[in-house]
Amino acid sequence: MKSIYSALIQFLEWILPLTTWISPKQKQFVEGRKSVWKQLKSIEATQIIWIHTASLGEYEQAVPVMKELKTKFPDHKLLVTFFSPSGFEVKKKDPLPDFVFYLPLDTKSNAKNFVESLNIKLAIFVKYEIWPNYLNALAKAEIPTYLISALFRKEQIYFKPIGQFLKQALYQFEHIFVQNESSLNQLKQAGFTNMSISGDTRYDRVTQQLQMDNQLDFMDEFKQDKICFVFGSSWPEDEAVFMDFINSTTNVKFVIAPHEIKAQKVQSLVEKLNKKVVLHSKMKNKNLAEAEVLVIDRIGLLSKIYAYADIGYVGGGMGNAGLHNILEPATFGVPIVIGKNFQKFPEAIELRKYAGLFSVENASEFSKIASKLVKNHQLRKQTGMIAGHFVEARAGATRLIIEKIVGKIG
Repeated sequence: MKSIYSALIQFLEWILPLTTWISPKQKQFVEGRKSVWKQLKSIEATQIIWIHTASLGEYEQAVPVMKELKTKFPDHKLLVTFFSPSGFEVKKKDPLPDFVFYLPLDTKSNAKNFVESLNIKLAIFVKYEIWPNYLNALAKAEIPTYLISALFRKEQIYFKPIGQFLKQALYQFEHIFVQNESSLNQLKQAGFTNMSISGDTRYDRVTQQLQMDNQLDFMDEFKQDKICFVFGSSWPEDEAVFMDFINSTTNVKFVIAPHEIKAQKVQSLVEKLNKKVVLHSKMKNKNLAEAEVLVIDRIGLLSKIYAYADIGYVGGGMGNAGLHNILEPATFGVPIVIGKNFQKFPEAIELRKYAGLFSVENASEFSKIASKLVKNHQLRKQTGMIAGHFVEARAGATRLIIEKIVGKIG
């Protein structure tokens, strides 16, 4: 299977230049990789700590670890690679890492050339990023390699006969830091011994947000003294659930930060609202105090906006996109509502069990719980307190990871 995998990846690399017409994102995926080898040549002599992430969510998981590594090893440079354009395009100018590139596809030659062209002292992969040829190249070069914030379930391909070559790739990690006991047990049953429970570094990431300056002048002007309901990273399936509630509810301020901020989709969202709506991109000279709905049509503000929320809805759970980060609002002590599809997100399962989060199946259920949260101050306070304590109690994964790997950096 490994040879078939490598052949398929090689074939994919050959045909990718013919696929740029599919979508702007696909074009970014292809075009963005063309300059990688030239960029790598400019840093080949530098001592590198390499962190690979799939997209934006995994990057955020890596941030606390990167900050610690940058403090402890100032003579090393941080190289971050992305698989997805949605992560790269947002973070390509982030000042935390020293270099941000796309990861060339996992062909044998790409992996060999990538590893051999850089002076990599340590490699860290995040969560689900298992690339067999890269891991093999790192192992051959005797570069310590770690997987952090990992999650494993018995239905994953690693634990099926067809995925044995991917299971073997997991053995190339010097150590695997898993988020929870069920992941640890799954690896134990599969015969692994190179793992431990560290928890999820996202808890460290979001608790750091509390120490930052989260003030936004436009939010102060918009919110006034009203209850503020923030809908973060919403998809059309989510919007179908909460739209009637927004349109029928008075004396509440609503913020909608859609996951996709393409002009056409934002306009479609606005047309469904029968409230006084202001777009963030067009709020200059607008009376935000009189606005009832603020639509955030730019990236990078949501984590600060949650600081103003009295209630939060986190999107992705009503469809199949995947639930977005519930920990961002939870760290601010915000009661949270999500959609019905959250079974692959242990933090949502656990927080719901502790009654710090509500899951809804449809618009009717959403309206019922949202109305209760709006009207009942004590319910909001109690639920939000549970959410805040939930995050605070689970911070500390970064420390465990750093303690384990710090001696491995040459």
